[in-house]
Amino acid sequence: MAAEIVQLLASPAHRFEGRPIDGPAPAPPGEVVTEIHVRAGLGIVGDRYFNRPAHRDASVTLIARESLPPGIDLTHVRRNILTSGIAVDDLVGRTLCLDSGDGPVCLEVRRRANPCAWMDVTIAPGAWRELRGRGGIRCVPVNDGVLRSGPVTVEVR
Repeated sequence: MAAEIVQLLASPAHRFEGRPIDGPAPAPPGEVVTEIHVRAGLGIVGDRYFNRPAHRDASVTLIARESLPPGIDLTHVRRNILTSGIAVDDLVGRTLCLDSGDGPVCLEVRRRANPCAWMDVTIAPGAWRELRGRGGIRCVPVNDGVLRSGPVTVEVR
């Protein structure tokens, strides 16, 4: 299967705050995009975690479409990059380089992006437990660049 960036999300707003039982905040318009601009050490321009000291070691998040139930996308899980054909959960401690046509954007994979109780609200009851070990990864960008939805060349170092 060819690797692909299926969807991109750069949201200025936190939607999963407070208690899951109260539901997420409304999505801001335009948070699902066709391209993102990544800055080394800072994250995704326009995203809620860009240049935030508390999130610098995890400013870009990825999840594999293969980990999600059909019909579920980034708006449900609040990751930044939805991939297909890349086993992202196996990459902790490695560097993942993605090239969607404008040169590689390399991401140092720091740790797993563990699912939270919100998944039981935004996906379905039991999703939190189902996504354990498959909730994606948290990364730090190594270089500046642009990523776009569509086919992607992958290098793992």
